[in-house]
Amino acid sequence: MDSRLNYFATPSAAKALKHFMSAGRTFKESPLPAATQELVALRVSQINGCALCIDMHTKDAAAAGETSVRLNLVAAWREATVFTEAERAALELAEQGTRVADAADGVSDEVWDHAAKHYDEEQLSVLAVLVSFTNAANRLNIIARQPAGDYEVGQFH
Repeated sequence: MDSRLNYFATPSAAKALKHFMSAGRTFKESPLPAATQELVALRVSQINGCALCIDMHTKDAAAAGETSVRLNLVAAWREATVFTEAERAALELAEQGTRVADAADGVSDEVWDHAAKHYDEEQLSVLAVLVSFTNAANRLNIIARQPAGDYEVGQFH
């Protein structure tokens, strides 16, 4: 499968995406645990069906030491025993933040309060921006039909 677009071949899109990707790299320096970041980005990408991002986040997480068991169970995290309560709170927030069209209220107070028990304001801010960022990246890749499977760890960082 070939991509419909090469965003970096056009000056306007290339300039915008350079800044977009730079913004995404700032998450790596944040106090939100790296494992949580990858699990959240993977779950958002699974929900949206973004093959390129699923490929990327799975490989980056594995390279950072994430186990195959946990990666394979992200899609069924509610029934899995391998995630911490904090990770579960982040995954629930990520799901509700991604499926905003499915619920008129978006992220419920209950889900937000549960996440706030595990993360401070800085971490919650990063989590909210990460969910939004990942959704935007998913949409860019889905619109262009970016193929998956060839991602190399760290390629976009």
